[in-house]
Amino acid sequence: MLGEGGAHCAPPANWRALEDELGVRLPDDYKEIVGKYAPVQLNVHLYLHHPSTDRWNLRDWMTETIQAFSRSDLQDLERRGFPSASFGAPSGLIPLLDTDRGENLFGLADAGTGAWRLFSCDGNEALYYEYAMSFSEWMYRYLVGEDMFGPGSGVFYAGPIVFESMPMSETEPLTSWEGPERGM
Repeated sequence: MLGEGGAHCAPPANWRALEDELGVRLPDDYKEIVGKYAPVQLNVHLYLHHPSTDRWNLRDWMTETIQAFSRSDLQDLERRGFPSASFGAPSGLIPLLDTDRGENLFGLADAGTGAWRLFSCDGNEALYYEYAMSFSEWMYRYLVGEDMFGPGSGVFYAGPIVFESMPMSETEPLTSWEGPERGM
């Protein structure tokens, strides 16, 4: 659905450094997608940051997002069985991506098994929605227009996925391109 990856492939050492700092191993499918395509904006809304770039840096964005959300009300998650819900690794919600509509996707690694759970919020930080699936399945469903940030959040664009580059300097122009035809 996304086609060939871009030129900003993340060396394994950059992922290890980020994971060491977080204290948790990120999902392999997340690292593969981010490593191939980020930094990029997909279909007008969804941002993917990258661990190997100075601008649009994944580590910096994660840190800023954790700080911004650390004052959020997590009673919704606590009522649903997450009594020690917090932000930041290794045992809290880790930001994975965001949109220009104020939506965020977080991952939470199970301390015992290392399995990941995905939670999104639609800009209303008090409500979180859990998606019991892999990151790549979540991404696929988002790109085909399903409600992946809560009820009524789906956005469908027919045709190929539209990519917009995230400029690496003040003078680099924004470029866009399309993925392969999806038949949608």
